[in-house]
Amino acid sequence: MTDMEAVLKSLFKEATGEEAINVTPLPGAGSNRRYFRISGESATLVGTCGDDIRENEAFVYLSNMLSGMHANVPRVLAVADGSQAYVQDDLGTESLFDAVMADMEAARPMLERTMEQLAYIHYKASRNIDYSRCYPRRSFDRRSVMWDLNYFKYDFLKATGLEFSEDELEDDFCRLADMLLSDAGGCDAFMLRDCQARNVMIHDGRPYFIDFQSGRRGPGIYDVVSFVGQARAGYPVELRNHLIDCYLEAAARYTEIDEARFRSRLPIFFLFRTLQVLGCYGFRGYFERKTLFLASIPPAIDNLKRILAEGVDGLDYLVKVLKSVCAMPQFARRDELSEGLTVSVGSFSYRKGVPADYSGNGGGFVFDCRSVHNPGRYDRYKPLTGLDTEVIEFLEAGGEMTAMMESAYSLVDAAVEKYLSRGFTHLQVSFGCTGGRHRSVYGAQHMAEHINRKYGVRVHLEHREQGIIKDFPAK
Repeated sequence: MTDMEAVLKSLFKEATGEEAINVTPLPGAGSNRRYFRISGESATLVGTCGDDIRENEAFVYLSNMLSGMHANVPRVLAVADGSQAYVQDDLGTESLFDAVMADMEAARPMLERTMEQLAYIHYKASRNIDYSRCYPRRSFDRRSVMWDLNYFKYDFLKATGLEFSEDELEDDFCRLADMLLSDAGGCDAFMLRDCQARNVMIHDGRPYFIDFQSGRRGPGIYDVVSFVGQARAGYPVELRNHLIDCYLEAAARYTEIDEARFRSRLPIFFLFRTLQVLGCYGFRGYFERKTLFLASIPPAIDNLKRILAEGVDGLDYLVKVLKSVCAMPQFARRDELSEGLTVSVGSFSYRKGVPADYSGNGGGFVFDCRSVHNPGRYDRYKPLTGLDTEVIEFLEAGGEMTAMMESAYSLVDAAVEKYLSRGFTHLQVSFGCTGGRHRSVYGAQHMAEHINRKYGVRVHLEHREQGIIKDFPAK
């Protein structure tokens, strides 16, 4: 038994009076906290372990305050000395997101109840919260806004490789912050911060919010757009608008709310929240290699396209950059591509990391070309690439590259044939070398041409370090 298991078992007994029989790890998602289901003879609880003590303390405090006001949140039943672990109500295994994905129309009544409960938490259950106990910020302020915008810039935008002016972008970030913070009177709610269907559990026929450890004083509109704009949920416009109506009707029971002002501010908050989640998806996907978040990027880009199509005023340079992002081929939706199989082939430098798989499928092939004699060692080849005749002749003369490609063709051909027979829609093939200039470019280019010529499938080719993109249409 590990030390943490022993702590959780002790907390379980303190909370229930029973001995813990099993401590089972639960799947993690975007958080670094670790969750466990602890079961005894008749009771079950969820245990949480986290290294960020101040975050743990914030959750425990907020849970006590909100549950004390009969809000639908888990109660914290016991806390370890030092606050590194605690146990809370077990709300089961069905999330609202699961219900939405199973049957969105059938989930509509639960979605409506969720918006009603959200308004209750915003304006009623939170009235006695001491916001100095919140973490990492007590309120939605300029610093927290700029954190999120820079999250987007450094963890998503820069990772795409798109060139942009940091100075001009920062100017528009400041303008966006001014817009978001222009209505100080709107920051009168308890903002949950990450309000989405994945963070709502269905228990005894009621929705329970489980993620609010980063909650703070702020505008309720932020949580509303976070919920109805959740990329993977894909709520249609009619349902999204209906849920906003449900929220406003419920909020009016607890506070005076300027409905016209609220609706006029929806677009700018939709934009801000979309940038924030793209920053999260970039960090969790590109850097932590979590497939769930990579798969969430294209739906979030679809949200961004809709926001831009509806118009954003006063942020001309930011809009220009975002339109360039939306036009990048790697963010194309599957239904915008030709039907059937698409093979993504690319070259890259190992110095900059293996390319991410945006399909969310994972897998595919990565061929390491560094064992092949490097033309980049010779001055006459350094300014050239694997697309130039002189480099091609150098690589083919020794036979190493040709032999490697024959083996690669054999492996990839077998996969393409199997994918076609099973109706799969995406396969990724990457070639890497030291600089992403000579050997990997040769390999990716020849593989793309080979697959398109032999199987007639659509091939998307990207020489990442050279900034070259080419699409071979299906034949």
